[in-house]
Amino acid sequence: MKTVDMLGQPCPIPVINAKKALREAKVGDVVAVLVDNDIARQNLEKMAAGLGHQAASTKTDKGHFQVTITLGEGKPRTAEAPGGLVVAVGSEMMGRGRDDSLSLTLMKAFVHSLTELDTPPEYLLFYNGGAFLTAEGSACLPDLEAISARGTVVSTCGACLNFYGLTEKLKVGAVTNM
Repeated sequence: MKTVDMLGQPCPIPVINAKKALREAKVGDVVAVLVDNDIARQNLEKMAAGLGHQAASTKTDKGHFQVTITLGEGKPRTAEAPGGLVVAVGSEMMGRGRDDSLSLTLMKAFVHSLTELDTPPEYLLFYNGGAFLTAEGSACLPDLEAISARGTVVSTCGACLNFYGLTEKLKVGAVTNM
């Protein structure tokens, strides 16, 4: 049994690292993931079920969770259309709340999670404020470059780049029209 210690790691890092460990395992192998919150436990169980694996969790004496995943045949369930997944991003933030720094962090985590998909999106389309994510200074550039290198077509709305004065600052992908 391989153990992956994700104590103290924020979402979605426990799921991402658990998936990496599962990729290295064989059918019947067991991967135990240690997490310190119930949301991470739930996300790990959903991920395992979605990939066709068995998952069980126990609470440790320190109040943490151990999620034990037994590798099955790995028949992932997917909602992707036959033509591939298209992701459209219209803001540099994911949601709005009392503190925009959380919304920026959530978007960065979302973009990073796209790089960890077994089958990456076929297209990423950035428009309106989402154009900032493909431009100079974006914290998402390394992840967008990585996903582009895997074959995802990254496109940013030209009118949006012009509006925000970002045309010369585009760093990943190509300009498109709406």
